[in-house]
Amino acid sequence: MFLFLKNQYTDWRFEYKYRLTFQQYLRVRSAIVPFMRKDQYSLSAPLRKYLVRSLYFDTNTFDNFIEKVNGDCDRVKLRIRTYTSLPSENTKLRAELKARKGITVEKHSTWIDLHAFQYFMGNWHWPDNDNSVLSEFERYIHLKTQRPKIIVEYLREGYSARNSEQIRITFDHKVRSAHANILFPKHPFFHYHHPGKIVLEIKCMKNQPPWLRQLVFQHGLRISANSKYTQGIETARKDVVNPSWSY
Repeated sequence: MFLFLKNQYTDWRFEYKYRLTFQQYLRVRSAIVPFMRKDQYSLSAPLRKYLVRSLYFDTNTFDNFIEKVNGDCDRVKLRIRTYTSLPSENTKLRAELKARKGITVEKHSTWIDLHAFQYFMGNWHWPDNDNSVLSEFERYIHLKTQRPKIIVEYLREGYSARNSEQIRITFDHKVRSAHANILFPKHPFFHYHHPGKIVLEIKCMKNQPPWLRQLVFQHGLRISANSKYTQGIETARKDVVNPSWSY
């Protein structure tokens, strides 16, 4: 029996990414406390950080990776995301399509269970359902014959706004990737992307509020291209990277 939860999500937002040293992270984290508080997922996780693991898809010629390196504005990224490294009968996963248009991001996602995911991985077709996100995910898979290429995982520390502002701030620790074509390999060989660095992501529905713009300015933060998938390919799949590319 397959479980398809009816919850389907579409997020439209601006995303700003920064790569921080540990000292910068400590200062920025302290500075956001008057405006932000840890979200429910972080509060319930060990060390107040929860695991995020994603299986990314691409074509055999790595078209998605090349489009990102070339800076193409309109891109669609496919991934299956989970929040554990040890699957069980109760494990829930998310199928996600993430479309970038300039500086804005539109993400479509839906929850699935482990059995539906395993069926899809064996057939490249979801069991019968009326879920529009899964239909579009499957369409993109077959449009360019995309297949799993790597897994990327990290520990996420998330914050939500104390007031009604539609802002989410996350600090991603120990970002690493492994060459894999399944979500739960037995012995993945991970490569760290930027040892000692923490990725700050600011996600908001509107432009950053004044306090947040001031914080970015005061701490000298500079926006950094920080595609985890691209970095994952560059660290875990050096066999497909052209030496002339730099990221």
